[in-house]
Amino acid sequence: MEENSVFEKFELQLDQSAKDFLKETAKWAYFLSIVGFVGIGLMMLIAVFAGTFFAAMGTAIPGASAMGGSFAVVMGIVYFIIAAIYFFPVYYLFKFASNAKKAFRDNDTEALTSSFGYLKSHYKFIGIFMLAILVLYGLIFVLSMFGALLGR
Repeated sequence: MEENSVFEKFELQLDQSAKDFLKETAKWAYFLSIVGFVGIGLMMLIAVFAGTFFAAMGTAIPGASAMGGSFAVVMGIVYFIIAAIYFFPVYYLFKFASNAKKAFRDNDTEALTSSFGYLKSHYKFIGIFMLAILVLYGLIFVLSMFGALLGR
């Protein structure tokens, strides 16, 4: 006869306070995702109009016009890349919030499960991005030490 462990019989239940916490978290996540989408829109506007902005700055700042118009194009591309990277965690946060709100509104377990999947994706993206940034900082540190030693 096969024995089941205690963990296989374990079923997680949410009490009312846990549901209230999750509902409030979904509301704040929804707000933050909307603010994030607005920020992405502003970054896209800056990317599109970077040529005008940086050309005007080039005439106002002495010596800045030496870089020419290519600096404005490069800054536009940089803002576009930042907005593209920022889109994914904001999208995952939005999907978490909207699915969690739907789950509590319709008492839908499938929507709640889907919302937790999006929350996992959000934090996974943030974690991988943070790891990449830390590796980049480490490389910058090592290369700067190497450059300092060569400069000696």
